[in-house]
Amino acid sequence: MSKVALITGVTGQDGSYLAEFLLEKGYEVHGIKRRASSFNTERVDHIYQDPHSCNPKFHLHYGDLTDASNLTRILQEVQPDEVYNLGAMSHVAVSFESPEYT
Repeated sequence: MSKVALITGVTGQDGSYLAEFLLEKGYEVHGIKRRASSFNTERVDHIYQDPHSCNPKFHLHYGDLTDASNLTRILQEVQPDEVYNLGAMSHVAVSFESPEYT
């Protein structure tokens, strides 16, 4: 049985590289992406798999790192062996104004 990894910030540069690496190692990878007005999935489009296909190894979940109940639900649903927290504020100026979100 393959290991299951959960990656926050999967659509970012580091998260997408990690997802690709873990998939190559045989992992089942679940990624959390924030809801936004644009899909912002360019970095993972090449590894995206239709969730209705047979045994997909890559899954995307919508989530907000400030919403504990949402994160708890995802953790209970996915039951990962490993969690990689790469999610962060992507705008430098905003991160200085609201450091609690980085």
